[in-house]
Amino acid sequence: MCNLYRLTKGIAEVARLFDAQPQTGANFADEIYPGYPGLVIAAGQVGTMTWGFPLVLKSKKTGEPLKPKPVNNAREDKLNTPFWRDSFVRRRCLIPVTAWAEAEGPKGSMTRTWHALDGHDVFAVAGVWRKTAEWGAAYSMVMVDGCEQMSDVHDRMPTVLRREDWTQWTDGTPDQAFQLCQVCPDPLHIERTPEPWFKARSIA
Repeated sequence: MCNLYRLTKGIAEVARLFDAQPQTGANFADEIYPGYPGLVIAAGQVGTMTWGFPLVLKSKKTGEPLKPKPVNNAREDKLNTPFWRDSFVRRRCLIPVTAWAEAEGPKGSMTRTWHALDGHDVFAVAGVWRKTAEWGAAYSMVMVDGCEQMSDVHDRMPTVLRREDWTQWTDGTPDQAFQLCQVCPDPLHIERTPEPWFKARSIA
């Protein structure tokens, strides 16, 4: 599953690419982590939302609510469950991505392996969003089975959308949108790095 991705283009360039209206004052980092802001295209606008739907659990000791946990990945086979259904039916979005990372290596010394759509500086990943009391507007990535190129790293990956399928995802019926939740048929560019998986996070 994806717990880190990057977007190296600014909001104006993303707005042009997706033919959307840019939101003023959008602030996001090049590397996006769960619980942090990232760019999303929804309802014809490009703006920031928090990555992850808040899940509030209660303390086993006290029974009091704990700090919300961001649920940043939505499996395609769970989209019809109560947690995701309303967002999938009513509020689908596009997530602009330059590359997403997966962890490789032994526990305690894992490194980052980046995956991108070959030949694309920015591509779209399928997403869903909703308004929340905790964080305002929040979004999650829709995940599908990993392609063959991903098999030695992870068995799941984001739903990569071809440009001609963007409108079907955002404006189609739920059945039409669900048809796009498929294994990515296009080649990926894979970059294995010595970067540690865990390192300091920052907001631009």
